[in-house]
Amino acid sequence: MWRLHQYPLCPFSRKVRFALAAKGIAVELVTEYPWESRDTLIALNPAGQTPVLQNGSLVLVDSAAICDYFEETVARTPLLGSSPEERAETRRLVAWFDQKFYREVTSPMLGERMYKRLFARSAPDAGTVRDAARHGEAHLDYLDFLLERRRWLAGPAFGLADVAAAAQLSVVDYLGGLEWDGHEPAKTWYSALKSRPTFRPLLGDRMEGLPPPVHYDKLDF
Repeated sequence: MWRLHQYPLCPFSRKVRFALAAKGIAVELVTEYPWESRDTLIALNPAGQTPVLQNGSLVLVDSAAICDYFEETVARTPLLGSSPEERAETRRLVAWFDQKFYREVTSPMLGERMYKRLFARSAPDAGTVRDAARHGEAHLDYLDFLLERRRWLAGPAFGLADVAAAAQLSVVDYLGGLEWDGHEPAKTWYSALKSRPTFRPLLGDRMEGLPPPVHYDKLDF
């Protein structure tokens, strides 16, 4: 049985969970907070980061490497696209959300609204939160731009770009950092993802001591 070392608001763990669920692969969840730097996590991944996926002696780390592994080994529900052009666009957008969106929106929101509240016991910096929200608005504009031209982010079929985007967005939405009004294409797309049985379990996760907004897991938001 695959065991995924993760915590509820780790966006990269959510990406792995969503991708594996789409491929029909069950995982057992093991809660692991990277900032605690536990020896057990360091032994599995010297970088001390989640996600880490383990099955016996086989250990996979990094969400990109994990998703690549299952794309190469499990034929069910291919997520990269059917042509070289689609696969290139998928990889571009996965990098966009894993790197740019995470750096500009998810990471500062996690730091200010999750880590400081639950673990540092300090007040969030309002300027940092405002900047992250402003970047989030720009990213929603870009989602609108893409989805006005495509059914899914990278093309005609659901794929890893949608998985990576939904993983990041769901964390920021949990933290109350997104304003969906005025972004109907993005909102319609995200609502469709929220209705998928493979995505619903992620919306059921809760970070103890930090409840999400009331709209968070509703299809009509």
